[in-house]
Amino acid sequence: MLPLPSASLDVPPEHALLAVDMQGYSKIPEARMAPVRSDLDDVLLTVLAQSGFEDPRAVPGAYKDTGDGAIFVLPAKETARLIDPLLGHLHAALVRYEQGRLTDAPPIRLRAAVHLGPLTLPDHRGDAINEVCRLLDSDAVRQALAAASEHENGFLAAVLSEPAYRRTVRAGRTTELAEEHFLPTVARVEGKPHFEEGCRLYVPGLTPYFLGLAMSAKAAEATPRTSRALGTAVPPAPAGATSPAFQINGAMNDPTLINQVEGDVRIERRRP
Repeated sequence: MLPLPSASLDVPPEHALLAVDMQGYSKIPEARMAPVRSDLDDVLLTVLAQSGFEDPRAVPGAYKDTGDGAIFVLPAKETARLIDPLLGHLHAALVRYEQGRLTDAPPIRLRAAVHLGPLTLPDHRGDAINEVCRLLDSDAVRQALAAASEHENGFLAAVLSEPAYRRTVRAGRTTELAEEHFLPTVARVEGKPHFEEGCRLYVPGLTPYFLGLAMSAKAAEATPRTSRALGTAVPPAPAGATSPAFQINGAMNDPTLINQVEGDVRIERRRP
């Protein structure tokens, strides 16, 4: 067996990747697919520009149309801006779209994934492109978007790979988003048993605590008493056991908690 050329052993340059996918695109009537996809492209290009990015379509290999979404490949040094401010701009743009869309036009709800890894352009050779697609397709972010969809203005759920999170949020390179805005969990993909990666979830308007509760409830609907996204089993309460107590620090409405917790809920208000 001939040895590999030394150049083939070099690690490719790192790139930042943003992948987005529209929920339910395949269920849209064919005649409406092109208009809503055009609307999505307008939203994405607008928020990229708002976040200080040039049009990626001008760079060979930096834009990939996936049919119901897109993958953008950008310089690694710009990873932090893909998270903050881009995710905030994207959420605001989706809310504006919802407020102005025609009644017969479908809503746009997005899953988004941000990753960082070695990749060659323009051929996209490297594991990073596969990894960002699997993050985007993971149970974790799908359950997060399902949880977001039950709340007003819930049009976006984002997942960050651990490398992207560590080098941006945890390193203090994001101004509006901090560690407490993200829920740590594990990304798994049905049919891909060898893919299991730590990740961070962000849903605008939902704290990690309530996002975790909502995701657990969604997972329990699919697999009774089990939260696959959070990686924890929820055993049935033993006979005679007392109900768990939740301490909420901050103002909230009763329905906010009741809608997120299974079973009977008793609200006790304690004031100093």
